[in-house]
Amino acid sequence: MINYDGRIFKAKVNSENGEVSGSTSFHYSQEGSILSASYQGGEIIKGTLIGLVNPDGTLQFRYNHINEKGEIRGGSCFSKPEILNDGRIRLHEWWKWSDLEQSEGHSIIEEQRK
Repeated sequence: MINYDGRIFKAKVNSENGEVSGSTSFHYSQEGSILSASYQGGEIIKGTLIGLVNPDGTLQFRYNHINEKGEIRGGSCFSKPEILNDGRIRLHEWWKWSDLEQSEGHSIIEEQRK
């Protein structure tokens, strides 16, 4: 199982209907198979996520945040890890808003060096 504890990620690619951008930073914590993170930047003032790390390193989680418009947004996500040549992790994410929009999207986030 991949351990995500203490890792920081930044968005590289996102669908047009997403609110995460290259200015958004995700700070991950992990206890056993339980994953949590805080995130902010770009359109997002403050966000959190909670979920599970599966034995194969994939992630399943729910996310919620407050955007610059003062809206509460949230949804669910499945992420598949890719280990880059330099050892960093790239996450390929498939997500869906849980609000009235119910639209889906794809994003890629990459681990940042400390």
